[in-house]
Amino acid sequence: MTLRSILKDKRRIVVKVGTSSLTHPKTGLMDLIKMERLVRELTDLHNQGKEVILVTSGAIAVGRKTIGMKERPAELAVKQACASIGQARLIMMYQKLFMEYNQIASQILMTKNTLVNEGNRENARNTFETLLSMGAIPIVNENDTISTYEIQFGDNDTLSAVVSALVQADLLILLSDIDGLFTDDPNRNPEAKFIEYVNQVDEHFERMAKGASSDVGTGGMATKINAARLATSAGADMIIANGADMSIIHRIMDGERIGTLFKANRTDDFYLIDYLDAPRI
Repeated sequence: MTLRSILKDKRRIVVKVGTSSLTHPKTGLMDLIKMERLVRELTDLHNQGKEVILVTSGAIAVGRKTIGMKERPAELAVKQACASIGQARLIMMYQKLFMEYNQIASQILMTKNTLVNEGNRENARNTFETLLSMGAIPIVNENDTISTYEIQFGDNDTLSAVVSALVQADLLILLSDIDGLFTDDPNRNPEAKFIEYVNQVDEHFERMAKGASSDVGTGGMATKINAARLATSAGADMIIANGADMSIIHRIMDGERIGTLFKANRTDDFYLIDYLDAPRI
């Protein structure tokens, strides 16, 4: 039995979707067909008896388009205002789509302050556990409206890995605009080679990840490697795959050789706060 073939047996799954996977590249507006397919895929996983958590980007992008802003905002106050407007619209779209499949969905907004305090961290874990036991699919995003540099995760790759560690997920799927991990940036180096499997995240892979700029997203390959280090140390397998077609989710779960698979390597003394740039409280 291969590592790919046992993915179908994973029970608790976190799926992260980036802004670039949810928006039309020419306009920056939400791609409703892709959102609907994402919701259908996640609901079908839930119908198979699996517990599913969605970590979604897109609040700032939706907010800025709602008010007619062409460029990504630079000022913190403007970013937070866009997030406030966009998060309400984003969750409304998700709720409408999930309701079409009679699937309960909930919203959870997080900052680092949710985790650095032991009491808050335990409360967050209990909230996730209760929602999952009720059959809900939690929809998670960073609370950009109130977060500042000191308390923000900075990207949803990291947030999804944190959530995976917090709830002890079996699998984390990162959907982005790239097929997986390459030896170099394939957009700049045509000789870059695809890496299908990573047994353990080490300094070699961390140096390899150079990141990429984007007008709509915040995470590059470096953040995904950091997410892999955190998630696999917490005991979850992780896959980076291209979210251009949301049907890739069930193909991954069926064991197809898609994306880069990072093997779980749980650290015996794993402590979540050690992986965050934040003090223990």
